[in-house]
Amino acid sequence: MTKPQTIEPEGEWGALSSLPGNPLMWVLIISELLVFGAFFLGFGVARVLHPDLFRAGQAMLDIRLGGLNTLILVTSGWLAAKAVQARAHGDVAVSRRWAAGAMALGVAFLVVKGVEYADKAAHGIGIETDTFFTLFFLMTGFHAMHVIMGLVLLAIVAWKNSLENMETGAAFWHMVDLIWLILFPIVYLVR
Repeated sequence: MTKPQTIEPEGEWGALSSLPGNPLMWVLIISELLVFGAFFLGFGVARVLHPDLFRAGQAMLDIRLGGLNTLILVTSGWLAAKAVQARAHGDVAVSRRWAAGAMALGVAFLVVKGVEYADKAAHGIGIETDTFFTLFFLMTGFHAMHVIMGLVLLAIVAWKNSLENMETGAAFWHMVDLIWLILFPIVYLVR
């Protein structure tokens, strides 16, 4: 006797279906977290192998700018959450305003990061300076690319403003926040 097979409804994603937004976004988020996890692991190994080099490199970073960017992204994530909340209550116009605020702070993050990069360049520091700065520029630059991608995504979901779209865009934006909340202490603070 064979056991009857159950056919899951089309679009069923198992555990991912219970998460807010489109399940494909969660597949992307998980894969991006794995990529950044590999970066963090590589950074940790390099720090163990070259502790003096990393201490010297960290001493050249501006913790205030990194801290400011942390406040900017956390606040931006809160605004993205408010955009989702407004959309859940059916208020598209308010949802778009909250999303615009989140995007404005995302741009502010990039401006602060640009100031930091310009300062490093003015001091002759670049991606090829040493192992610390190679990893610094790769990790923070890759993160900045995700901020740009998040800005585009937030603009699209604010325009095509449905609850699922807003949840999908906010989920990605919160991943960008989370990455920075891990990256900032690892790169700037942990000695």
